[in-house]
Order: sequence, then structure tokens, then C-alpha cells
Amino acid sequence: MAPALPSLRSRTVLAAIWALVVLSLAWSARAAERPRLTIYTASQKEQVAATEAAVARLVPEADIAWVRASTGIITNRVLEEGRFPKADMIFGLSASSMLVLKQAALLEAYRPEGVDQIRSSFLDPGAPYSFTGMDVYFPVICMNVEQAKRDRVASPMLWRDLADASLKGRIVMAHPGSSGTGYGLVAGWLQSMGEAAGWAFMDALHENVDVYLHTGSAPCLDVAHGKHLLGLGLDMRAAVEKARGAPIETIIPLDRVGWDLETFGIIRGTPHLTLAKRIADWAVTREANEIYAQSYSIVAHPGARIPAAIALSHAEARMAKVSLAWMAENRERVIAEWVRRYDAKAAPR
Repeated sequence: MAPALPSLRSRTVLAAIWALVVLSLAWSARAAERPRLTIYTASQKEQVAATEAAVARLVPEADIAWVRASTGIITNRVLEEGRFPKADMIFGLSASSMLVLKQAALLEAYRPEGVDQIRSSFLDPGAPYSFTGMDVYFPVICMNVEQAKRDRVASPMLWRDLADASLKGRIVMAHPGSSGTGYGLVAGWLQSMGEAAGWAFMDALHENVDVYLHTGSAPCLDVAHGKHLLGLGLDMRAAVEKARGAPIETIIPLDRVGWDLETFGIIRGTPHLTLAKRIADWAVTREANEIYAQSYSIVAHPGARIPAAIALSHAEARMAKVSLAWMAENRERVIAEWVRRYDAKAAPR
């Protein structure tokens, strides 16, 4: 007896299932064909979210994974990966760290199209051209105004004011080994005061520091939440938290602050060089700089608009004369000495 043929309904269901299987296989094949770029960043979460959305629109044909960590971690990770990189680009890392990576020959030589539109101080100063500045970041003193008013504490206007014995246990600071902001503090003091006086100041400051925190944002967040009176941390975080209504005052000392640039560059050896160059070209545009300007008061493109809530008065006038090359060349030595002296008060990682 001949086997019964499937009913019309059964044949229709089978055809639909087969169509879904074929469609699913096609989608999987397309996904496998999509290039996947990995971008390392030490930028703040708000900036990363806005940049991520813009880059996704710029290169919709690619899957892009953003890996965020603090400056020290990103720098050390790229150095450790060396000739076998796991990322394609860096988007938001200090210039002093990029100089270290450039010296190790871990950055692709590329000068973005349109780079001449931005301020010359944001350009890679030496050949081969390998990275470009996005914005300036620098450390500030964050003070909890409610605690200051209650305890009748005057605003510290000079760095040496932080060494006053009345502030013992009331200060938190970014750790220079993990935070670019923290390293900017230390390098700024050593360059502006001289090494002997700079270490002497840090010895005195250490007596008043309760804990060293591992990101640049953490000290001002800590102060905004009322945990400590004073925090030495990132200017962007201070401005954002104050704009959100936190009871903090942002102080840029009269005797000037160290600073660094956030930068981007392409990691040498990426198999996605063409896509990475497209992102680099976009990163120097006014559109990109207006994203940076949502977080930082000094950006590379002169036409970018800085929101009033982000702008810090006297910021540029109080930037110390620092050498980013010196910061790169002395990074390992300075951090090692700092850790030897002060790391006992570092927060657990």
C-alpha cells in the first residue's frame, strides 16, 4: 500500500519551517561576515554612550565592542598584548599614555582627514603621526559645601592648603597607578614644584588622605555623596555632579593644575584598518567634538559649543606648564615611587 501523502496544511507548515531555517542560516552567514571592531576606552560612561551611538551610525556594517576601563588598566593591557593585539582602536586615553604606546610601536601611523581643522595643541607632536587629541582633562578639588559650612572650613585655594592638620582623614584622591587623573595630579606637582618639593608636598598630603580611589571620577562622586569633605578628582565629574544638584564646589587652585589630553588612535596590526580610519576621520569633526563638549570644557575643535553647565571659569588660565613627553618618559618610575610611599592607603581593587 502506498504511503499517504502529507495534507496540504502539513505541506504548508513544513514549507514555512523550511523557509525560517533558510532565513536563519542566511542571517547567521551575514552576521559571520560582519567585521567586528573592538575599541578600548577610558572615557567616562556618559561620553562613551554618546560616542558609541554616533560610531554605530557611522559604520552600520560593523559590530563594535567597546571595552571600558581606567587609564592605567587600558595602558597596561595594550602594552601586555603587544604584537598580538585584541583591540582595533583606542578612543579616549591620555596623551601621556599614547606616547608610551607610540614609543613601543603599538600604534598605526595615520593622520586623519580634516585634522587641520582642530587646534594645533591637540595634534601628535612627532612623526610618525599616530594619535589625535579630543579634549583636555585636569584634576580639581571637589568640596562638599554642606560639610564645609557645618564645620566652618574655608575653601582651599592653594595645593599646600590641603596639608593643614585640620583636614586629617577628610581627603580622598585618585590613585595615579590606575587613574589618568591621579597621574595628572602627581605629574603636575612634580613638574610645577620640582621633584624634591613635589614629593615633600605629597608626604604631607598623605597624612590627610583617608583613601586613594581607583578612578578619576570616584573622589568627586564620594564627596558629592557626603562621604568625605574634599576629593582630588576629574573636572568633568565635578561639573556633571554639580549640574545634577550635588552640594559640591569645584576649585581649581591658584597655583595651577597639571592636565592631559584625551586622545584616539588606531592599534597597529588591526585587520580592520579601513573602518578604523573612517572612525578616526569622524573623530576630528565638529560633530564628534560636540559630543566631547557635553563632558569637557576644553575640546579640540574651535567651533564646538560648550554647555554652560560644563564650562569651568579660569580653567585654561590655571593650567600648569607641563610636558606630556616628560609624563610619558617618567610614568613607570613616578608611579613606582608613588606606590612605594603611599599605596598602603589604596582602596581594594
